[in-house]
Amino acid sequence: MSDPRYQIDVSVVTRFLAEQSQPEQNRFAFAYTITIQNNGQMPATLLSRHWVITDGDGHVEEVRGAGVVGEQPLIEVGKSHTYSSGTVMTSRVGTMQGSYQMLAKDGKRFDAIIAPFRLAVPGALH
Repeated sequence: MSDPRYQIDVSVVTRFLAEQSQPEQNRFAFAYTITIQNNGQMPATLLSRHWVITDGDGHVEEVRGAGVVGEQPLIEVGKSHTYSSGTVMTSRVGTMQGSYQMLAKDGKRFDAIIAPFRLAVPGALH
């Protein structure tokens, strides 16, 4: 069971970027907006991220780095942090999942899990 003091919930909204994609060259661009909500009992700082990006052909790319879009936000209890970013894939459909490495105000490090979400060109899935 997870500790309620360290409860970070992540929600994602995705969209296909037709204007930045080149389907004839197997280039499909997607944007995603992520909201990180602190539903725990103490403030926590987002230190780093780990993404696992899987395209429709099963190719996996892992991305690790400090913070998100150049920031390491402190998220107060009951507050959220929202940011937008993107990725390019070689297939019309894929998934992303991962985690944020967090540091609570009391010094405890923990992971906030990002559940798998789908990236898909409109009409690619029936």
